[in-house]
Amino acid sequence: MPAQPWYRDGRLHFALGVEDTFVPQQEPGRRALDEYELMQHYTFWERDLELCEESGATLLRWGIPWYRVNPAPGEWDWEWLDQVIDWFDAHRIDLVADLIHYGTPLWLEGEFAAADYPERVAKYARAVAERYRGRIRHYTPANEPLLNVMYCGEFAHWPPYLSGDDGFVTVLKAISRGIVLTQHAIAEADPDADFVHVEASFRFDGALSAHPETVEHLRHRAYIVQDLVMGRVDDAHPLTPYLRAHGFSDDDLEWARTHTAQPDVVGVNYYPQHSTELFEDGVVLGGGPGELRPRRNAGTEGLKEVLSTFAARYGRPVFLTETGYTGTVQERIDWLHDSVAAVEDLRREGVDVVGYTWWCITDMYEWTYRHSDGPRRDHLLRMGLWALEEDADGILHRVHTPVADAFRRLAAPDAG
Repeated sequence: MPAQPWYRDGRLHFALGVEDTFVPQQEPGRRALDEYELMQHYTFWERDLELCEESGATLLRWGIPWYRVNPAPGEWDWEWLDQVIDWFDAHRIDLVADLIHYGTPLWLEGEFAAADYPERVAKYARAVAERYRGRIRHYTPANEPLLNVMYCGEFAHWPPYLSGDDGFVTVLKAISRGIVLTQHAIAEADPDADFVHVEASFRFDGALSAHPETVEHLRHRAYIVQDLVMGRVDDAHPLTPYLRAHGFSDDDLEWARTHTAQPDVVGVNYYPQHSTELFEDGVVLGGGPGELRPRRNAGTEGLKEVLSTFAARYGRPVFLTETGYTGTVQERIDWLHDSVAAVEDLRREGVDVVGYTWWCITDMYEWTYRHSDGPRRDHLLRMGLWALEEDADGILHRVHTPVADAFRRLAAPDAG
């Protein structure tokens, strides 16, 4: 009899994440954004993974840098990744592998708007699954695909720098189809793999009645990638007219209805400081990261709402795949305790929440680094269990904070 899946064992699994945003393309005024490079994870990866294990987590969300593994069409460089996967084989913490975390290889012209993007990303996924069959057991085909679509297709902030509704729908079509082909490619190469689909959460508050059409559209849009991937977009879907108006043909809609990828677990990312947008009378923003609506800290109220909503909508176990707090050590500890208590409340109420993830294990660097010319220290976000402290030689030391102790007491209360 096959072993029971981890998400069916009745436990709340504690996880950590290593920030793994990869946007490697460079242009004037735009630096490469590789968080592994910024955080010196390529150098200190083993120490970072050891810290994750010491923290009591049983799962780790960690991403594969596609642009490094696949440096040219048909060429593969597995040397560094082989070492990392060997490490996971020898340790108890289990890998949930991000395959796409916002960026594509440098050689893929058009990036997410390339006509063959879905096939290219599926080929990459198949190569990973074939090489590490039975060793990587859990996959996330694409992290926060809606945010990916927004930054690359609506805001013209990341490659391929498309904008507006037409750009949004162009990238949406490619990324959603890429997720489906990716999951099928992995499942064919490794039938025992399971899939955690991860989406950002979007909530709306404030003067909602002053912007009813915008709010209604955005509320439906918050689920559009997962709806497409799971084959839920038919003629009755509220966004079908919008998709048709901006680039989806009848054939595209039919393809999405008949080619699906069903997740084993639905991941939801929620940050109390960022996940709730505030509408104001007479003000409609949202044209890009520099013009976003203000945010309201909705605390555990917002957390409970998004987890409950995703669970009810998709009928799958839900996994809080990212949460955290940028602030003082005490503010981080307070949010850690409050958010875990909220998740436990939901479980008692019958919501099938199977995991909790603190993001991330160390401090990280804000994405604003890409569009600046200042030193990385100007973009440091204090949100880790371990602090990043840079010495005079530019070495980033991993410095323990009490947040790590607080996490361990929750994740491994019997470890001593």
